[in-house]
Amino acid sequence: MKSSHFSIKEITATIAFNVRHPVLREGKPIESCHFSGDDLPTTFHLGYYIDQQLVGVVTLMKNNHAALQIDTAFQLRGMAVLSNFQKRGIGDALVKKAETMILARGGTLIWMNAREIAVQFYEKLGYEKFAKPFNIPKIGLHFVMKKSLSKSTTSG
Repeated sequence: MKSSHFSIKEITATIAFNVRHPVLREGKPIESCHFSGDDLPTTFHLGYYIDQQLVGVVTLMKNNHAALQIDTAFQLRGMAVLSNFQKRGIGDALVKKAETMILARGGTLIWMNAREIAVQFYEKLGYEKFAKPFNIPKIGLHFVMKKSLSKSTTSG
């Protein structure tokens, strides 16, 4: 494939459903893609476009984790990249852009409930497991992961 033009930009939750649905909620009603908090003013959604096609999404919500007690924490949710675009650095780029934007919004920590198959991906980006793993029926084992943010953790 020849060089493509890509961009990462803020999108709406509804636009994010276009990738969330086939990757995270396949076979379920489209309404299952809506997360509580999707429409809060402190929540933002990023889309990764190749040329004009949306191929990856991630949602960031200002949300504390009970075990953290940090008012400046954001939760990463709904990270998804279309299957035929995976393993190309798109997820890395989305997470790094999200970290930069969280810092700009006064956030100092990012956390998520990572599916077991995604733990290694997040560990490579500097995230660490904490709290006890838990199972979500029909989805699988999840690990709570976190990363403290500072200007030095998001550069380069």
